[in-house]
Amino acid sequence: MMYDVVVVGAGAAGLIAAGKAAEAGARTLLLEKNEKVGRKIGITGKGRCNVTNACDERAFMENIVTNTRFLYSACAHFKAQDVMQLLEIHGVPLKVERGNRVFPVSDRAFDVIDGLLRYVKKAGAAVQTQQQVRGIAVCEQGFVIQTNQGAFETRAAVLCTGGLSYSSTGSSGDGHAMAAKLGLELIPGVPGLIPLVANEDWCRDLMGVSLKNTAIRITQGPEGKTVYEDFGEMLFTHFGVSGPIILSASSRIQAYLRKKKQSFEEAGLWLHVDLKSALTAQELDQRLLRDFEKYRTRNFQNALTDLLPRKMIPVVVKLSGIDREQKVSDLTRQQRQKVGMLLKDLRLSIRGTRPLEEAIVTMGGIAVQELVPATMMIKKQPGLFAAGELLDIDALTGGFNLQLAFSTGAAAGIGAADFANEKEKQYAECGD
Repeated sequence: MMYDVVVVGAGAAGLIAAGKAAEAGARTLLLEKNEKVGRKIGITGKGRCNVTNACDERAFMENIVTNTRFLYSACAHFKAQDVMQLLEIHGVPLKVERGNRVFPVSDRAFDVIDGLLRYVKKAGAAVQTQQQVRGIAVCEQGFVIQTNQGAFETRAAVLCTGGLSYSSTGSSGDGHAMAAKLGLELIPGVPGLIPLVANEDWCRDLMGVSLKNTAIRITQGPEGKTVYEDFGEMLFTHFGVSGPIILSASSRIQAYLRKKKQSFEEAGLWLHVDLKSALTAQELDQRLLRDFEKYRTRNFQNALTDLLPRKMIPVVVKLSGIDREQKVSDLTRQQRQKVGMLLKDLRLSIRGTRPLEEAIVTMGGIAVQELVPATMMIKKQPGLFAAGELLDIDALTGGFNLQLAFSTGAAAGIGAADFANEKEKQYAECGD
């Protein structure tokens, strides 16, 4: 059987691409190598699935890290509101939480997968799982998709194979290998939205300490240019730091390093943590004066209980260089000010990130210059389309990356259906 469109990969981009292609009247087949579709969707948002973000268009674009301009067309034609409407029509009630994050009311990612699969099947697309694609070859009428179970002929094909992280979900680089064989430019994959690894051993002592309402800065050199700033929640780990603002910082850092053509080692990046961002330096000094007066008969290590989480106190005391047994009443003005400076600017030198396998998104992939922005068709190979995390596109946390997958998947699905329709017309005319 000759298909109009074959979509390879049934993740977020692939499910939408298949549904849109079928809705446009194309004979569509969706191939997935796993036993079930949407494996990576199932682990997003800690199993709750942050489907998209209901912010306005300007805010959405500000949260895209890589190749924003390329994405204008796709994002304008299939927006967050379109995704929300599609899911609710197909039995997935949604709710909007803090930061315009959209989740299923059930807080179950698998409900989102089920809703998307219902959409695909209702649109008329066929779905086959446990189909490992081994190669794509160009033929007279389009392409031959070779899998572990046979071959499928199609007028148009859409690659939605994902990135390089969480390979257990199916994102094991298959699409990258296919793209390389086709001679497409590939931007090397690096981890995005990933915890940062620090050189300081004392991070291990703070493992599990969570900080809210915290301001951070990333600088090149301990006193150098500010690369990134943010405010929110972070977490200390045995290897360094994590949490929402750190994940966002990691992607911005990777984009910065790519632009500068530097490695982490070459850049010499530092993380500055303001533990008391609600207070100015002068206000903090006044607070320290009051606390030290209150605990003037205690040892220094016992005078910070009102200021810091208990687990942080030994680390701050050690970094201050002040004897932990020194009486608070004997502390000098200079020592008090040193404590204040430490609380306003706790510094860590960044060695790198956790491995790519652990990244929420892969930064890198097929260079966007290889594609037509409105349809996601690969310029060098008419009839072949690509979408989702396989492309060199990514965004910050908050539902933005899934929306990019949905938007590019929709553009590719519609583009592939239109291409197949034109191809079929051409063959019909030749037959006449």
